[in-house]
Amino acid sequence: MIPRWKVLLSYLFELHVESASSDYNPHLYVSLRRGRYQLSTAHAVYSFGDLYTNFARTFRQWNWQAYPPDDVLVLGLGLGSIPVILEQTHQRDCQLTAVEIDEEVVDLANRYVLAGLSNPMQLIIADAAIVVQQLPDEAYDLICVDVFDDDTVPPVFETLAFLENAKCLLRPNGVLLFNRLAATPQDRTRSQAFYTDVFRVAFPAAHCLDVGGNFMLVSEAAAVNKGS
Repeated sequence: MIPRWKVLLSYLFELHVESASSDYNPHLYVSLRRGRYQLSTAHAVYSFGDLYTNFARTFRQWNWQAYPPDDVLVLGLGLGSIPVILEQTHQRDCQLTAVEIDEEVVDLANRYVLAGLSNPMQLIIADAAIVVQQLPDEAYDLICVDVFDDDTVPPVFETLAFLENAKCLLRPNGVLLFNRLAATPQDRTRSQAFYTDVFRVAFPAAHCLDVGGNFMLVSEAAAVNKGS
């Protein structure tokens, strides 16, 4: 439980909580901001509770009735923003599997966020690109790809082979979300090229959702209410 005075103060100032490092992330910073724990690297925000806007805005537009996410695979955990948004913002009862390569990130998530969640979650500490080749086919209603090395998507996750492996894990009505940077003109150009040249090859019914500073690539356009 965060002391109330710290919560209130965090709406005025970002409060440093802890710094850490690992072989995968030399600079990890946990802070308290606007009453939420935030995990940042030198150049990117990895997690920000229910205010992790890329997924928060996507799920705000979600077609819950047609695409209920009962079994969810999260690739790239951060502090657990995706589980937080699903459970605490949208009251979804989900069975979650989260894959995170960095054991230090998992430790931070366990200590600061995950203990406050109720939905069952299996944590796998491994390379997500390898894990998607090993999980059972048609096991998930929703796959969230939120994998970054600081502010860069590792190249293996930008391949058609990775997307095809992940696609095999989706149930017939399943949806894959892929978080992409779109903060600069260079980011937008690269993400748009990935969407057009790779993502839509794997998912012809896809949609690119502009969520402000990021693109959320949605494998099934009907899963989001684009006018919301």
